[in-house]
Amino acid sequence: MITVETILLARMQQKEKNDLRIKDFTSRSVELNEIKPLPEFAKIITGVRRCGKSTLVQMLLKDSSFYINFEDTTLYGFTVKDFPILDEAIAQFVKENGKCKYLCFDEIQSVEGWEVYVHQKLDEGFLVVVTGSNASLLSSELGTRLTGRHLDLEMFPFSFSEFCSFKKLNQNVSSFSKYLEKGGFPEFLKTGSNEILQNLFDDILVRDIAVRNSIRDIRTLKVLALYLASNCGNLVTGSKLSAQLGLKTNVTILEYLSYLEKSYLFYLVPKFDYSAKAQSINPKKVYCVDTGLVKNVTLSQNDDSGRMFENAVFMQLRRQTKNIWYYAEQAFECDFLYGNKSVPEKAVQVCYKLTNENREREVRGVVETCKKFEGVKPYIVTFNQTDKISYDGMIVPVVSAVEFFSDSKIIHSKR
Repeated sequence: MITVETILLARMQQKEKNDLRIKDFTSRSVELNEIKPLPEFAKIITGVRRCGKSTLVQMLLKDSSFYINFEDTTLYGFTVKDFPILDEAIAQFVKENGKCKYLCFDEIQSVEGWEVYVHQKLDEGFLVVVTGSNASLLSSELGTRLTGRHLDLEMFPFSFSEFCSFKKLNQNVSSFSKYLEKGGFPEFLKTGSNEILQNLFDDILVRDIAVRNSIRDIRTLKVLALYLASNCGNLVTGSKLSAQLGLKTNVTILEYLSYLEKSYLFYLVPKFDYSAKAQSINPKKVYCVDTGLVKNVTLSQNDDSGRMFENAVFMQLRRQTKNIWYYAEQAFECDFLYGNKSVPEKAVQVCYKLTNENREREVRGVVETCKKFEGVKPYIVTFNQTDKISYDGMIVPVVSAVEFFSDSKIIHSKR
């Protein structure tokens, strides 16, 4: 049974956990003004589980906030009928503390009708922050339910610069190699325990996907997720996945892929085409949210530096924009096109190391792609090489990983 006392207990227990995390936390590149909500607008912060959303919010809003995590076991069974009890708990908190400027609700989307409650609290003059690990929080339905009264922000595991700040490292080749190996999940970087990433992977599959979507066949879901993690940078389709893995119907696989994307665990990158239908039909390239997670759950013994490097480049682009595509024709291909809305602005070819054997193929791929789309600027990103290559009347800058990951001007694109 939900009572005022259980809500306040859950709040206090979660605050103590977050206080311990904050002591070991680092400043992030997310600006303070991006985190804080505005009057009459709820701030919706989403991202993969355990990337630091709740801790950062608590750190920035501090003691003037009432924070509650709706996944706390103390609140098991919380429904829309319990919101009046939550109101009483907030009122008691205000009475005891003298103020309550911010309301911070974590994973509230698990409670049906939560949007109406948030709308009510906005009308009462509270500043509201909602955090969650599912992209459904950013769905078009939300705009209707909150009548446009929300501002969205996505968070990710640490970027390279945040990783270096957290680990107190200089940004160089050595630290970038460590970043590819370890990834950017804060708690794993703090402890080094592989069990944290293994449990995180399972938590996402069970709590964020299976439970929320009433999936009973968790084994099939995990087989699919492990296959995707082992094939980052490769092309996938629903029908081929069904055949290769001996899994259920194509429709079921497509549903599972959608759930894996909404949980922020994987990203499916379409081939660029001005036709939305063509983009949906063509094979997609798959990438994971974190290279450290991939290395941990796949336990690959092969040299996968090239794949992990490409995955990391994708995630760096994804921090800037959602508008990312690959491009390929029979004679050439380019790893990434990206830009503002539906218009490509830059093309990036990812090559761990340019050699005499691959130089022609890699340079031609990005140049031919740029010729297809007027005004698109080419780049080749390597692990530790820099150059300027003249090819077929076009100059192609070759930049190192440290330069690419540290210089936002190279990859900047309006969202």
